[in-house]
Amino acid sequence: MDRSGLAVLLFILLLFPFALSGQEAKDTFRFSVSEAQAYAAKNNRSVQSSRVDIELANKKIWENLAEGFPQVNLSANYLHQFVVPEISFGPYLDKNLLPNGPLTKQDLVNAYKDSPLIPLGVMDNTTVDVTLSQLIFSGEYFVGLKATKVVKQVSEMALLRTEDQTKESVADAYYSVLVLRENIRLLKGSEEALDKIYGELVKMHEQGLNEDTDVDQMDLNRSNIRTMVTSLESQEEIASKNLKYLLGVGFEQSITLTDSLAGIVREGNTWYKNLPEFKTGNSIDFQIADDQKKISEILVNLEKSKSLPTLSAFYRHEEQTNAPAFNFVVKDVVGATLSLPIFSSGMRSSRVNQARYNFEKAKLGLQDTEQALTLEFETARKDYLTAYDNYVTNMRSMTLSKKVYDRTLIKYREGIASSLDVAQSQNQFLTADAGYYNSLLSLLTSKAKLDRLLRTT
Repeated sequence: MDRSGLAVLLFILLLFPFALSGQEAKDTFRFSVSEAQAYAAKNNRSVQSSRVDIELANKKIWENLAEGFPQVNLSANYLHQFVVPEISFGPYLDKNLLPNGPLTKQDLVNAYKDSPLIPLGVMDNTTVDVTLSQLIFSGEYFVGLKATKVVKQVSEMALLRTEDQTKESVADAYYSVLVLRENIRLLKGSEEALDKIYGELVKMHEQGLNEDTDVDQMDLNRSNIRTMVTSLESQEEIASKNLKYLLGVGFEQSITLTDSLAGIVREGNTWYKNLPEFKTGNSIDFQIADDQKKISEILVNLEKSKSLPTLSAFYRHEEQTNAPAFNFVVKDVVGATLSLPIFSSGMRSSRVNQARYNFEKAKLGLQDTEQALTLEFETARKDYLTAYDNYVTNMRSMTLSKKVYDRTLIKYREGIASSLDVAQSQNQFLTADAGYYNSLLSLLTSKAKLDRLLRTT
């Protein structure tokens, strides 16, 4: 290889690690909470399915609308007759058979002959029929169009509700991952301190400066911490996969969470410590219930419209490929059809009354939804305030227990505290640690619920 080829090869080898790192960076997602929610609103499969429902509603609207537009139908029929009926008009006088000169009675009789048989059809024939029809008036048609438009609005509201629910689920999953990672980090720090003390105790034991119980007790303390770390790491792995599932990304892809727990708590505390105004009219659930009431009202009008007349017109043209000699079929026909319901033995009235009852139920459902939303908001806000108080209390308890635990370890290394003191302070610390992170997760979950109710995300 010459020098120029060697230089090119070295250049490629130098660029290869950067190419790999660029590829890895491309496959790594970086999300804040709001960015993760926005990404899920586009890529979550439940949200995508709701968007498909809207497209289906659009097609349904066009389907119903097209019923009032001109309709053209083409039909072709092939007919084969094994026996073609024939008709004869009886004997007739053939002038060509009359002789010249005077005629006798016999001459006239001889001049009569049977007329030929005339087929009344053909053995094989194909008929092509083109029909143009147009709906002129139908009360049911116009009311049905209005109903399908409201159904589309319900589908659009359902999409927004799915997005809101997905955002809340994404926030919950995001917070769970952050809380678990923070807890793991804290416990691993304690585990490292215990490992260091354990190593010192082993060396002292080898020199005969302490007892077996001291080493065993410290090993047991290490095991307790390690067990908790292993459990939390397993939970964090599942929580991370759940977050990826909600985002609509593959489990093999890497995600970096850019928001901090302290920032999220501070944001929620700033926003929700003062009572925000809650308007039920802004709630997706309220708007869906309102649309359901509109649909029920339209259905009442739809049942009423079924007692109105329906008028349609048509034009039909027919062609035959092998028309018989005697063909009475009219090629072009124009007509109209009027349908007027007259008497149904009370069936239509019963259907109208059923629709009215459903409309009354829908109005009650709207009132119930409005009150339930107000109650849900008040409950969520009280839960948040309670969770925040618990968070503050448990944070103080965890901080103090961690401080006592660290001091006990120092005293133990100095020979002032016993292994029993270490075990007791460790149990207090682990209990306070679990209480703190549970209260933190409860606080963040309450925040996510309020965000959904107030549609702040």
